[in-house]
Amino acid sequence: MTDRLPLSAFIISKNEADRIARPIRSVIDWVDEVIVVDSGSTDDTIAVAEGLGAKVVHKDWEGYGPQKRYGEDQCRNDWLINLDADEEVTPELADEIKSKFANKSYADADGWRIMIRDMYAHETDPAPWAYGYHQIRLYDRRKGRFSDSTVHDTVRPQEGARIENLSGIMAHRSIRSLDFQVGKYNRYSGMQVEDMRARGRSLPRSRLLTEFPVSFFKAYFVRKYRKYGWWGFILSINYAHARFLRVAKAYEADLLDKTSKR
Repeated sequence: MTDRLPLSAFIISKNEADRIARPIRSVIDWVDEVIVVDSGSTDDTIAVAEGLGAKVVHKDWEGYGPQKRYGEDQCRNDWLINLDADEEVTPELADEIKSKFANKSYADADGWRIMIRDMYAHETDPAPWAYGYHQIRLYDRRKGRFSDSTVHDTVRPQEGARIENLSGIMAHRSIRSLDFQVGKYNRYSGMQVEDMRARGRSLPRSRLLTEFPVSFFKAYFVRKYRKYGWWGFILSINYAHARFLRVAKAYEADLLDKTSKR
């Protein structure tokens, strides 16, 4: 394809050799450029990305928001599409974006929310009931940028910016394995506690009693994990434990604070 869209794609990565090909391949043929911001991979991430035609730049890890803001700065176009290393643009979403650029209707908004739906290793497509959430991922960086939060990587539109929804979805392969998932939520819960404490936020101790059962209910019924059968039961337990671990670590930090003041 010779007529590429005036659109830059960027991805942050570290040790994603087994996954980085999917997001790159999902956009490489129709965007103007693909930028990969790598924070020190020791596997073949860089070789895989460069082999597929992406430009790789290095930046030491400073947190999710700072990494993505750096990625924005490396792009030569003002219109950007952001993917994570565990995501991919579906063919339907790609066609929708191409159509909007062909008829100039992409400019009807300053940013477009995309539905990101979970997909697991044993699946070929996201289930119709898969949990998903809208995020601004296609946007004009002159009208909004990623926040500088080290934990929360969200595009913050400027006041008055027009935000609309796309109908296509992005597939989210967040879990390589259960072993990977447990390690990920263990790390992330610690980062969440650090972020909360930096902002002066605390959690009531009562949540040590309620967090697990409430979170299990939310995952199993509200997020519809029950439709996955036994796999959904496992996912619900892990989700509830991840939420409980955040509260437990916050309580532990409070105890350590009290000890240090004695």
